Amino acid sequence: MRRETPMHPESQAPSRPPVHPRGDVGRRVAARRHELGLSREDLALRAGSAPGYIQYLEEQPATPGVAFLLRLADALETTVPALTGATDGPPPAELLRTVELDVGACWELLDTHGVGRIAPHTPDGPVVLPVNYLVTEGEVAFRSTVSGTSTAAASVDAELAFEADHIDEASGQGWSVLLVGPVRDVTDPAAVERLAVRADGGPWTGGEGSHWTLLAPRRVTGRRILLAGP
Repeated sequence: MRRETPMHPESQAPSRPPVHPRGDVGRRVAARRHELGLSREDLALRAGSAPGYIQYLEEQPATPGVAFLLRLADALETTVPALTGATDGPPPAELLRTVELDVGACWELLDTHGVGRIAPHTPDGPVVLPVNYLVTEGEVAFRSTVSGTSTAAASVDAELAFEADHIDEASGQGWSVLLVGPVRDVTDPAAVERLAVRADGGPWTGGEGSHWTLLAPRRVTGRRILLAGP
């Protein structure tokens, strides 16, 4: 199972094998490229990129920058809204179906993402908070600001729910994974350092983000919304 989702510069090829599911932008790029009869090498030349990055974009849940999207749209003779799905209309509800995910599929999907939500109980009642997270050895590690904040105080020696999802509003498809289990603080300095090295940038909510917590789920469930047809 892949443990990290590093970002790759446009000019570099990915060093790891493709992991599905593909991102929504990549799916549209691949479809438009096939419509025009272009190879990845052709598209890379037109967009001023590398064939390896085009492959990465088509096969991974990547989010390219606006400048590259503009070049890519021009190379594909289309528009940025068309590539991002802004011009698509959502399909009728009867064309969508929900399927239950097994535990393995849940972990694979979690490993393609990096921001989730925790739902701890606090003295003021339940709250829902966004957190950066990492998948590590059958557990989820997330970080907040220093111990004593609402996120940290609510999560120490307690059990809570963690959820991550991805929805493509244009196509109506997406997934959601829910973990429930006990959590514990990461206090070993070496372990904290290893997690900090793996993390990309600072916490999604800002701040120092030096407080790490591990959730060991006793329950892992997930669902996926798909088009009912082929």
